[in-house]
Amino acid sequence: MIGSTNILNLSTLCKFLKKHDDYIILTHISPDGDTLGSAYALALGLISMGKKAFVVCNDEIPAKYNYFVKEAALKSIDYKTIVAVDVADAKLLGSLYEKYSDKIELNIDHHISNTHYAKNLYLDASASATAECIYDVLKKLHVKITPLIATALYTGISTDTGCFKYANVTPKTHLIAADLHKYGIDAAEINRRMFDTKSKERVELEKMVLDTAEFHFDNRCLVLTVTSEMQATSGCEPSDLDGVASISRSVEGVLIGVSIKQTEENTYKISLRTYEPFDASEICKTLGGGGHKAAAGCTLEGSLNDVKKQIIDAVGKAIEKNDAGAIVTE
Repeated sequence: MIGSTNILNLSTLCKFLKKHDDYIILTHISPDGDTLGSAYALALGLISMGKKAFVVCNDEIPAKYNYFVKEAALKSIDYKTIVAVDVADAKLLGSLYEKYSDKIELNIDHHISNTHYAKNLYLDASASATAECIYDVLKKLHVKITPLIATALYTGISTDTGCFKYANVTPKTHLIAADLHKYGIDAAEINRRMFDTKSKERVELEKMVLDTAEFHFDNRCLVLTVTSEMQATSGCEPSDLDGVASISRSVEGVLIGVSIKQTEENTYKISLRTYEPFDASEICKTLGGGGHKAAAGCTLEGSLNDVKKQIIDAVGKAIEKNDAGAIVTE
């Protein structure tokens, strides 16, 4: 037990899933491939065991995930057991927080910054994606992996690893992906949809975003901004904003990439992408957020200038701390 949270291992997690029924599976706001792939794979796995399960998301699910979301054709149910997947903090449930936050029986996650809000927690911080955790669970439960389940799992893993480019990829990640190929997934098409396809509106937005580029700290930090006006002008849907935070990864010399996205008049979602030796999660933690070492985020309120100053100051402290600890050799 940590606080009031019971920490589960794989065996006790499987016992929990066998014991309970009528599952509502919650995903985080601004749903991505991992939270959706994990939720739908788990729901389909539970249904194959003779249980009832349904997925609930605060936001509209982007159409680009229809190839497994619509195909799953899950039906709404009266729930008894609430599970959150890939949700590190209950606040990430958005408007569902008030209804469900104190009723979440189980949280399955891979974020080191998890706040231990659920009654039971299965956390594997070594996993590249929560979908890896769901794969382990379904295998342990001897669930038959269908092409649809495999597609959902592969989507979760591929998207959370940047198509297997990020440092969170392990030998196990590749072994799981290789196994999923056995079940008839179309990996090439999944990756084309996730990484190689952009709407015209997204291209127009990127042009505006690049015009906001600011370099700081000897060009080690790149800050990009997306305002509500830019979103309206480009005609972008919220799902078109996926991946903006990763633009900085392709800029030579940048070790800390910051994207600032306006969500309300005085509210901004901050996304950080970092390379060694910097830790995105530690930087965001100082601002009330969290995530992974290479990818993390937080939400800040105030004017754009105030928000920009807060995040740049936080990045500056991390750089100053790193530089002070650097060993200089002749």
